[in-house]
Amino acid sequence: MLFSYFVIYSSGLKTYCNCTVSLLDIIPICRISRRRVTFVKILSSSHLLFLSGLEGYRRFESSAVNYSTMLLEADSERLYVGARGAVFALNASDISASSALTIEWEASTEQKLQCVLKGKDNKTECFNHIRLLQRFNSTHLYMCGTHAYMPLCAYVDEKRFVMSSQPEEGKDKCPYGPTTGFTALIIDQQIYTASRYDFWSFPDIRRNAPSPALKTENAPTRWLNEADFVGSALVRESLGSSDGDDDKIYFFFTEKSQEQSTTYSHSRVARVARICKGDRGGHLTLQKRWTSFLKTRLTCSLPEYDFHFNMLRSVFVMHGLAPQDTLFYGIFGLEWKNVKASAVCRFALSEIQEAFRGPYMESQDPGSTWKEYVGKIPEPRPGTCITGKLRAKGMNVSTSLPDEVLDFVRRHPLMSHQVQPADRRPLLFRRTTDYTHMAATVVQGVDEQTYHVLYMGTDEGWLHKAVDIKGQLHIIEELQLFEEPEPVTNVLLSTERTSVYVSSPSGVVQLPLSNCERYTSCYDCIFSRDPHCGWSGAECVDVVTQSNRSSLIQDIQHGRTGCENTGYDVVQRSRSVRVGDDVLLQCELNSNLATPSWTLNGGEVQGYDLNSGFRTGTDGLLIIEARQDQSGLYTCHAVENDIKVAIVTYNVTISPDLPGPPPGEPTGTFIATVPSTEHPSSDGTQSLHLLSPKNMEAMYLSLITVLGGLCVVLTVVLAYVGFCLRADQRGKYSLRAAAAAHPSSKRSSRCRKQHRNSAHMELKTVSSHCNGVCNGVSKLHNGDTQDGGFLQIVPGEAQTLASNDPPPPAPPLPPTPQHTSPECDFPNGLSATLPSVLRRMNGNSYVLLRQSDSENTSPLSHCFSEELNRILEKRKHIQLLPRPDESSV
Repeated sequence: MLFSYFVIYSSGLKTYCNCTVSLLDIIPICRISRRRVTFVKILSSSHLLFLSGLEGYRRFESSAVNYSTMLLEADSERLYVGARGAVFALNASDISASSALTIEWEASTEQKLQCVLKGKDNKTECFNHIRLLQRFNSTHLYMCGTHAYMPLCAYVDEKRFVMSSQPEEGKDKCPYGPTTGFTALIIDQQIYTASRYDFWSFPDIRRNAPSPALKTENAPTRWLNEADFVGSALVRESLGSSDGDDDKIYFFFTEKSQEQSTTYSHSRVARVARICKGDRGGHLTLQKRWTSFLKTRLTCSLPEYDFHFNMLRSVFVMHGLAPQDTLFYGIFGLEWKNVKASAVCRFALSEIQEAFRGPYMESQDPGSTWKEYVGKIPEPRPGTCITGKLRAKGMNVSTSLPDEVLDFVRRHPLMSHQVQPADRRPLLFRRTTDYTHMAATVVQGVDEQTYHVLYMGTDEGWLHKAVDIKGQLHIIEELQLFEEPEPVTNVLLSTERTSVYVSSPSGVVQLPLSNCERYTSCYDCIFSRDPHCGWSGAECVDVVTQSNRSSLIQDIQHGRTGCENTGYDVVQRSRSVRVGDDVLLQCELNSNLATPSWTLNGGEVQGYDLNSGFRTGTDGLLIIEARQDQSGLYTCHAVENDIKVAIVTYNVTISPDLPGPPPGEPTGTFIATVPSTEHPSSDGTQSLHLLSPKNMEAMYLSLITVLGGLCVVLTVVLAYVGFCLRADQRGKYSLRAAAAAHPSSKRSSRCRKQHRNSAHMELKTVSSHCNGVCNGVSKLHNGDTQDGGFLQIVPGEAQTLASNDPPPPAPPLPPTPQHTSPECDFPNGLSATLPSVLRRMNGNSYVLLRQSDSENTSPLSHCFSEELNRILEKRKHIQLLPRPDESSV
């Protein structure tokens, strides 16, 4: 499947959008938020960060990581947060306050070791990640953690915020891993969970306590096929029901596709499943299994392109005044991990109920695809809850249902009709954005209509605020929450405290639901289309806090009316330039959706004609080679929603040209940006004179001269260093030259200590009758014959030069002492001359490298032979080490 995508660049409050169509021409419209706020940290403490552009920003963080679970209740002053190895109780009004309570709950060292032995990651997985944190009753909370792949659960005393009992086994209530899909609800002290609970089990929906415990069926028909759960919701459909219907629990997940279709081809699809709260399982058939389980597909696609978003990432339930008014907002993504795109679809409960009343699907064999069932459907209808009509027939509980009905439920859990979203298309489609979690609230506008405002977190740590207007999401603003990109793991809202809480791997952030003070003009406030904000005549205020809304100006539906009779400030500036120069008139737009429009003396400026002398852009207007007829009053307007608003005016004066430079000399071009509200004074004239073309030319020549001199000095230094390095690489060191330079030097048999720091040496010629200084003749490696038969040492990294020139003379040898010593100075008794004629073999033995009889025998040859015999005789009585010291030679 192919895509088109956005390329977005951000600079402060400006966003430049380049709509490029890549592979598939889908929605060729650049839809971005009106305001994109990027923050720079200016002050930080342990829990509170003050960021520019975002008032009311508060943050909580500790030594724990992976803040993924949050619990907030309307009548509670606490925000409960579950992290890795800890649970926190924060002040919901100010999470950065120091009154936070903590329960440390780490996995034991033994359990972590067992986790590592199972092949799990000891840096991420072998810890106790809190996956379940909900209210159990009026006095206690209930929490479960992975506990290094051995789940445990515990009760928490809410008042004292401590564990009120020893942890209990949680294998049937909590997943083993920190990233396994999971959702849970505690309803009337009964725990409903959905996940993959252990290493080898299939995904399952379970009711764990109290009895009867129920779960889904795996044979002969598997009800769940590699399901990945993202959310669940309780809908009390029994309230106001005329036929005594039961409450229902809806589970949302993505699983492997089972249907056969010619319109789409996906390996995974989004699902919604339903069970009845009062289900007790079957009597003989479906014992300890759900008798009311049904599932169907959720469709979120672009119908005109038959393009489907098949991965469900998050779901938020918007409860209405009646159960039938319940809405479900879902975030959908693509199956391809290397492509970033998101869609938001809205589903009505009535559409889901209609799908569950439709035809069933069936599969003849376990491995075959599913097709629509066309046979007879037994009575009562399979998958329905116990209602008043069934109770009148004596079926008070699910165990009273006929086996024929239960067997049909076992083999037909999938429905044929798919659930379509509102308006049969997404509310929002964003390319290059991956939404992770969301939350929504209802706000009543000045026009007495209710609007759904959504807060959506991204995988890079941004929070997008949007409003649902006539089936489309209008993104109001984008807020950057963290300095470094990190995914949003949960989003919660509190209308009582007018706050939104966002969790991430590093901490929890608290933000106000709105920040109307950020809009400084009436048009800016109206263009935002934020249901929270309205113009009072002097400032943009939060409509929720205003008791009298009749005087407020707000236009959510269109975002353009109400400010016609209101005044606003326009920045006025002056510019004075000279003929032939270029000048940039800057215009800063506060909205990403606004476009600039320039006028000169009331007439529109055309900035795209090559001969017009103007260039327009998002930064402003550029006057190229200014002429006197271009003097006048320039005005920059921001055009948004077909409304033109003046932002800044420039009174530009273009003076006659000064005498030009002599012929042949280049002319200078500069941009004059002298911000002043009055005409330039004498100081301004002096500044312009300093920036004249002739002075600029002199400055350029001086700068080039200095840079040229620096380059010459650098070249000389590099040449010298290169010459030194080449001289070092050509070096061959020979003792022959030294012997020739000192023919009368006396030889000595005294052993000398020599420390060799490099192992890259090669022995070329060795005489068997001397210890390194004699007059024998030896053959060099290049075939040349030189006298002496001396030892020639060549560094291992050096390259052999194809030259017949003799090597450079070595430094003179130090004078040898006149006395001789029969003892060796080395600790192992070897002579200092031994490495010249011996080579160590197999770690323990020494052999002569080369022997050549020379006519001229070294005066030290007898000394060497005697010393060598003594050493070899001594080694017969010495026990050699298996690995002798490598520095012994």
